[in-house]
Amino acid sequence: MKKAIELSIKNMDNGGGPFGAVIVKNGKIIAESGNSVTIDNDPTAHAEVNAIRVASKKLDTFDLSGCDIYASCEPCPMCLGAIYWAKIDNLFFANNQNDADNIGFSDKFIYDEIEKDYTQRTLKTKNFMREDALTAFDIWRNKQDKTEY
Repeated sequence: MKKAIELSIKNMDNGGGPFGAVIVKNGKIIAESGNSVTIDNDPTAHAEVNAIRVASKKLDTFDLSGCDIYASCEPCPMCLGAIYWAKIDNLFFANNQNDADNIGFSDKFIYDEIEKDYTQRTLKTKNFMREDALTAFDIWRNKQDKTEY
């Protein structure tokens, strides 16, 4: 956790946000990153997502089972989703949602939006052409040589 916190502080010197993340496997750091949203002009370049990308490349797998992630702050909904999708075993964090909110990084609106029916969300959302799109899912369901994830 000390390394993730150090990264969150150092990252600001590089023009990034005050967030850092470290991924550990078998007691060794295999990936580390800071937030690079403004550096990379990439809204998905949060520290946790960046660290997951580095770990996945280093281990040559999308399945990070057996790994732990240490984040300097409680992950946002996107990062939490990425952590689950990566199958990381344990999440440890230092600052929490309220701490982030106190410096202008609030995820509350996303949590509030998730609870709403998609027709009631701020982001205009319309579901259409579902029947056409189900074709891809039917093909996947019957595909014999797929890699499940």
